[in-house]
Amino acid sequence: MQRNMVFPIHINVVDLMFKGMLIGMIASAPMGPVGILCVQRTLNKGRWYGFLTGVGAAVSDMFYAGVTGFGMAFVMDFIDNEQNKFYLQIFGSLLLLGFGIYTWRSDPTRNMHQSGQHRGSKWYNTWTAFLVTFSNPLIVFLFMALFAQFAFVIPDRPFEMFVGFMSIAGGALLWWYGLTWLIDKLRIIFDNSGIRIINQVIGAAVIIFSVVSFFGTVTNLFRF
Repeated sequence: MQRNMVFPIHINVVDLMFKGMLIGMIASAPMGPVGILCVQRTLNKGRWYGFLTGVGAAVSDMFYAGVTGFGMAFVMDFIDNEQNKFYLQIFGSLLLLGFGIYTWRSDPTRNMHQSGQHRGSKWYNTWTAFLVTFSNPLIVFLFMALFAQFAFVIPDRPFEMFVGFMSIAGGALLWWYGLTWLIDKLRIIFDNSGIRIINQVIGAAVIIFSVVSFFGTVTNLFRF
C-alpha cells in the first residue's frame, strides 16, 4: 500500500535553508552556560576566542540535531498523516512557549563560573565549549519542537536534508558570530545585568513566535 505523502514532490531548497538557519539560531540563542562562557571569553580573551566557543557549541548542537532528525525519520508514517502533523505542530508551539517562558524567567548569571584571563589554545576553547553543551542532552526536546513546528524532517530526501542540516549549522555559527561582534563593540554594557536583559529579549522573542505559530496553526492561517 502506497504511503500518503504530505510533503510535495518538489522541495523548495531555499525555504528549507531558511528554516534550517532559523532553527540553528533559535537553538543557540538562549544564554545558558555556554552562552555565558562565550560572553566571558569574548570580554576576557578576545572576540575570536568567544567565537570559537560558539563553534564548539554548534558542533554539539549539530550532533543532537542529527540524533533528533534520525529518530524522527523512523516515525515518518505517523508524522506524514495530516492530522498527526497538525497536532505535532500544536505540541511544538506549546513546547516552544514553555521554553520561551523558562528562558525569560531564568537568571543565566546564577552560579556561573568566571572565565579566566589565560587564553589557552584555540582548540581548548572549542573543545571545552563542546563538552559544556554536550552535557545537556535536553536540547533534543527543543529540536523536536522546532522540527515538528517547521515540518523539517523530510523522508527519502538525503540531499535536501543534508542542505537543511548544514543550514542549521550555518544559522548557529551566524548567531555566535553576531553575538561576539556585538559584545566586542558594546563591551561596557555586558555586565551581569546586560546578560540578563539579552536573555529576557530572547525569551520574549521565542514566546511571541510560539504564540503566533500556535494561533496560526489552529486557525489554519499558515502552516510551515
